[in-house]
Amino acid sequence: MPLHSEASPLPLDAQGILELAARSMFQLFSSVSQGMFLVDCSGRIVWVNEGYQRFLPDLGFSSVDQFVGRTVEEVIPNTQMRSVLETGQPVLIDLLTNKAGTFVVSRIPLRDEAERVIGAIGIVLFDHPETTLQPLIGKFALLQRDLDDARRELASQRSRSLAVSGDGERRAKYTFASFIGSSPAAAEVKRQARRAAQSSSPVLLLGETGTGKELLAHAIHAASSRASGPFVSVNIAAVPDTLLEAEFFGVAPGAYTGADRKGRDGKFKLADGGTLFLDEIGDMPQSLQAKLLRALQEGEIEPLGSNKLVPFNVRVVAATSRDLGALVRDSRFREDLFYRLHVLPVRVPPLRERRGDIPALVEVLGEDLALRNGTVPPELQPDAMALLAGQPWRGNIRELRNVLEQAAMRSDSQSIDAYQLESILREAGVEPAAPVPAAVADPGALGDEHCLRPLAEQVAELERRAIAAALKAHGGNKQATARQLGISRATLYARLENPE
Repeated sequence: MPLHSEASPLPLDAQGILELAARSMFQLFSSVSQGMFLVDCSGRIVWVNEGYQRFLPDLGFSSVDQFVGRTVEEVIPNTQMRSVLETGQPVLIDLLTNKAGTFVVSRIPLRDEAERVIGAIGIVLFDHPETTLQPLIGKFALLQRDLDDARRELASQRSRSLAVSGDGERRAKYTFASFIGSSPAAAEVKRQARRAAQSSSPVLLLGETGTGKELLAHAIHAASSRASGPFVSVNIAAVPDTLLEAEFFGVAPGAYTGADRKGRDGKFKLADGGTLFLDEIGDMPQSLQAKLLRALQEGEIEPLGSNKLVPFNVRVVAATSRDLGALVRDSRFREDLFYRLHVLPVRVPPLRERRGDIPALVEVLGEDLALRNGTVPPELQPDAMALLAGQPWRGNIRELRNVLEQAAMRSDSQSIDAYQLESILREAGVEPAAPVPAAVADPGALGDEHCLRPLAEQVAELERRAIAAALKAHGGNKQATARQLGISRATLYARLENPE
């Protein structure tokens, strides 16, 4: 047997290999992640690495000493680290949204030799998922939409086969995956809506027309404990005032000349056990507001022509594009009804506050148009995408879809450029706004000679140009700049301090 010299390293045993692997993995995660921190078994922060320290200003801390030593819930809003400590189960991939931004994170419990949980490690994998994960999110949304379509078709076939009379089955058409977008604004509204889905209190969706309020109402129902019950919607603005009371409360048999001899159930009765969506609640006539308030307070209705009270059990989700507070001040909307509905308000942001979601929306809307028309999806040239990103979109996603559909129907080719879109916008009476900077929309605009440099230098220069242009456009306002670029303020500060 050959003898080892004194200089030869001794082979590691299994325990030594494990310890070496643990150190190597820890160093690897610390170097490639956007940030890391450790908590002890009580949930107190005991260490943060240099990468994580750049998030501290946005979390409200000016130094590491203020951060370390506090419980994780005190310093990191919306964290789920406590659940990892209590269950010992890792969360390998999750989205975390708080005032520092939106992050893709991992949470891993740490154990001792006796397999007891002695702490946990938090890892920020990406600090701007709206850019990094956008292709994956877009593809998942398309799959979810196809699944939703298949479910609706199966439900429709089942309804026809059972010869369901009247309104048939009423189910939610959309889920939260149908709300396209991973920008901080989109992530925040989905977080609030998911929390609202777990409650039985009324939800009030506030936002401009075309932002996706109805879609979120469907998603809230689908994620709630009432998902197996009916989802019934009524657009108050689309029903004549004289018919609204019958629409809500129903009609007793023979209530008036020409009424159905069997009577007719109103929306409250049809939604019993499920969710009633009141769209455009701000347009409700004052004569009906008092009756709606009483129904919501008492949990019972009185159909037209009847003297019997009918109990119901519904969860109300209301939506409006109008300023309800102003309507209350002008005595055009009952204050008591406002407070009855304004329990869980969710503001749905306009498209101009989530410009980073436009490429994903264009892809999904284009796929949907192609599917419905039996064509191929349109392909937008870089200048066309830059133009779309710069528009104010007063009609929001509904307007964006209309512009895309017109462009696809008018174009002789699959490719669409900015000139075609400008023509469509002007015909609609909209003067096109300036596109986003060319260097942001089309890296090729930098010229071929630029491409002969290392890729890292080109990316760094493109990033500097984008930040400088956004800062100029917003007059140096860093919060607005970060929002437009789809990054957190912490990331923006880090890029400004280290532009290389």
